[in-house]
Amino acid sequence: MGDVLTLLAPPGHRQYPPQRVDCQYQAVPGAGADTGGVSRPKDVPAEGPPGAPAAGPGANGPGPKPNDLGRSANDLGRALHGWRDRISPATVGLPSGGVRRAAGLRREELAHLAALSVDYITRLEQGRATSPSPQVLGSLARALRLSDAERSYLYLLAGQPEPGPGHISSHVPPGLRRLLDQLSGAPLSVHDAAWNLIEWNASWAALLGDPSALRGRERNVVWRHFTGRRGRVTQTPEQRADFEASTVADLRAATARYPADQGLRALVKDLRETSETFAGLWDSGIVGTHESGSKTITHPEVGLLTLSCDVLVAQGSDLRVVAYTAAPGSESAAALGLLDVIGIQAMT
Repeated sequence: MGDVLTLLAPPGHRQYPPQRVDCQYQAVPGAGADTGGVSRPKDVPAEGPPGAPAAGPGANGPGPKPNDLGRSANDLGRALHGWRDRISPATVGLPSGGVRRAAGLRREELAHLAALSVDYITRLEQGRATSPSPQVLGSLARALRLSDAERSYLYLLAGQPEPGPGHISSHVPPGLRRLLDQLSGAPLSVHDAAWNLIEWNASWAALLGDPSALRGRERNVVWRHFTGRRGRVTQTPEQRADFEASTVADLRAATARYPADQGLRALVKDLRETSETFAGLWDSGIVGTHESGSKTITHPEVGLLTLSCDVLVAQGSDLRVVAYTAAPGSESAAALGLLDVIGIQAMT
C-alpha cells in the first residue's frame, strides 16, 4: 500500500492529503555523527544491488589496487560518485544554473545536503577516507535519495552494519519522500523516534530559523525544550504542559522499542540529570498524545504568526513529520507567503 501519513492525534488516524510542490529537503546527520573512520572496510561481494553504480577500473586501472575478491578499495568512492552524478540539482531543490561538467550534483552541493565538509566528500570519493561512521552513511543515503537496496549496499561497501531493529533509524524511505515532495508548500520538518531533526524544507527554515549550523543535541527538540532553548514558538502554560507530557511519553516508548540504542539512553540520562521538570515527568509515568493545535510564532521579520501544527507519522515508520499551515486568506497566510520569498535572509 506504500507510505501513508497519518496524524498523531485523536480521534483515530487521518490521512494527510498530498498536494504538488517543489521542496528542498536538507539531510543532516544524527546526534553524535563524526567524519572520521571507526572500522576498516570488510570484504564485499562482487555485485551491488540493482541501480548501484558500476565498479569502474579493474586491477590495471588507476587508483587503489583491488582486494582479494577483485574489488578495488575505492568501490565506495566510485559508488558515491555515480549516485551523485545521477541526481539533478532541481530534484533536490537546488539551482541548476551555471556551467556544469556533468548533470549531477557537485561535491559542494552533496556536502551541503549531507551537512558534511567538501574535503571529506572529496576524500571519500578518492578512497582516502574509507570508513565513514554509520551517522555519516545515513546522511549520505538521505542526501543521495538511495533506495533501500542501495542504502544496504552503501553500508556494505563502508564495512558498517546497518542499524538493527534495536536502534533508532533516521532513514527516510523513498515512498515517504515522494509523499513529502507532494505536500503543500507549508513548513515541514522530519524527526526520528528520539525527536532528532533530520530533514526540513526551505519554508521551515524561513519560519523557524536555519538549523544547518546546529550539531548533535542542538538538533533534538526535547533537549532544546527542557534546557531552555525554545526558539521562536511561544507556548501557553497549557500548551507547554501538553507538549512536555507527549514528548516524554514518546521517549519512554522509544526506549522500549529500541533497547540497544545507546544514544537514546544517553539522551534520557542527561535530560534527567539536567532538567528537574523532565526527571519528574519521567518518574511519574505520565502519558500524553500529540494534539493538532495552534502555535504562535514570533518571527524577527514578519512578526507574529498563528499557525495550525500537525504531527504526522508514516505507517511502518517511527519518523515524525511536523507540518505548519495557515488559514486561507489570513494575515498569517500572507506572512508565510512573504517568507517563501525572502527565505532566511533578513529584510533591510
